[in-house]
Amino acid sequence: MQNSLQITVRGMDHSDALDKHIRGKVEKLDRVYPRLMGCRVVAELEDRHKQQGKQFAVRVDITAPGKEIVVNRQHDEDVYVALRDAFDAAKRQLEDYADIQRGDVKAHSSVPPPVGGVAE
Repeated sequence: MQNSLQITVRGMDHSDALDKHIRGKVEKLDRVYPRLMGCRVVAELEDRHKQQGKQFAVRVDITAPGKEIVVNRQHDEDVYVALRDAFDAAKRQLEDYADIQRGDVKAHSSVPPPVGGVAE
């Protein structure tokens, strides 16, 4: 990664295990797309779901050349599951963006299809 990684934890204690887990996930994203410019990860404990138990929300903001990828609203009762789901979604979006940059995605021409009729 060219710039920095910013990890923010809200509503719970910041642990070294959580920090190491997030850094490992970001390293995997860096292997998928080595030109990453920055990454911000926010993991927070939400207390609005009183009947369902505590929910963890994860937001991942990735800055790549020419694009910012945002994954938001990944909720689960386990913070590691929420992180896995968020980084899986970010990986899919990053792979799609890399395919577009490489030209692997076929672009449709802007020329309308020929119009004709049957003579007989």
